[in-house]
Amino acid sequence: MIESTAFGTMTIDGRTYTSDLFIFPDGRVKDGWWRRRGHTLHVDDIQLLVDGAPALIVAGTGTSGRMRPEADVSPFLAERGIDFIAEPNPRAVEIYNHKSAEGLKVGACFHLTC
Repeated sequence: MIESTAFGTMTIDGRTYTSDLFIFPDGRVKDGWWRRRGHTLHVDDIQLLVDGAPALIVAGTGTSGRMRPEADVSPFLAERGIDFIAEPNPRAVEIYNHKSAEGLKVGACFHLTC
């Protein structure tokens, strides 16, 4: 469960992270996530999450929502039966926690700044 988020930080299950990260459907966290282009989310950027076969990927687009998914991300995921939600981090955390608590297989990626 994501306990808190603020500009540049996120606390998950008691551990605080200070770099962009993935949360895999099995609950593992991988920090140090980098995208091809800083504030743009490409299909290639989330391939590790796709490989985990989630039902949903939640993208936290930053504290102010500056990271933008490319137009091909949603159709790419839909073709694989994966729902996709991209929201600024505060809302993305709420969605992630809610859907995970419902038992849905959720993957997530979070840009922790901007």
